[in-house]
Amino acid sequence: MRRFGLLLAAVTLVGSAALAQEGFGPIQPDMPTGKTPEQIVTAMGAREAEFAKARDNYVFKQDVKFQTINDDTNRPDGEYHEISDIGFSSDGRRTENVLFAPQNTLERVILTREDLDDVVHRLPFILTSEQLPEYNVSYLGRQRVDELDTYVFNVEPKTIEKNKRYFQGRVWVDQQDLQIVLASGKNVPDDVRRGHENLSPPFSTYYEQIDGKYWFPTYTKAEGTLHFSGGGGSMAQDVHVKSIVKYTDYKRYRSSARILTGVEEVPQQAPPKK
Repeated sequence: MRRFGLLLAAVTLVGSAALAQEGFGPIQPDMPTGKTPEQIVTAMGAREAEFAKARDNYVFKQDVKFQTINDDTNRPDGEYHEISDIGFSSDGRRTENVLFAPQNTLERVILTREDLDDVVHRLPFILTSEQLPEYNVSYLGRQRVDELDTYVFNVEPKTIEKNKRYFQGRVWVDQQDLQIVLASGKNVPDDVRRGHENLSPPFSTYYEQIDGKYWFPTYTKAEGTLHFSGGGGSMAQDVHVKSIVKYTDYKRYRSSARILTGVEEVPQQAPPKK
């Protein structure tokens, strides 16, 4: 299994960029050998689409911890924590079975539905062929990251449509598998309307090779200071927040067998084990 070693503790986020630290070699701005950056992006989109479809066939455990940090003590002064099994119902729909959920002690911020949607849909960032037209993707170079040789790309939305969320930052694409193995950036746009603010910190998501084939998200760390202007007469405040999301225990439950009906192949699904 190919994976990052000690890299999980080696990234510091500033804005939407990851600084080179231990485990990161220098970015070499030379062009790829044997293929153009555009060809790499096209192949990556196809591989990401395959990965996204494959992950829908897996059950896994999701551990979400969100904290506000007291800057005087550098210790948490509020916390939301939930551990869930992400599985399937008998009719194949995604389910979430909460295993552990102590009392929410957050007082300085409120977790919104958009925040929780980010955990499910946007922190485990993917960039499929279907999504690529929404983004400007520019090649930055090659970089050795821990034990992996990667291509580095800058990613930003071309336009921002109302009521849609996008990723803005950098992705590292494994040169061998042409899949994203690290994403570092921010979900945009923030809602900065006074009294309606919905802000999110920058994050890094790390991916690990599962079943020797697909790079699935396994760890996300987000941290930053959110600047709330206040509303309804309240004073402006800055809130230091930190969150860690772990995706573990990936297990495939759907059969890969296919039933042939003429020239069309229809995937056969097996129900989850009770």
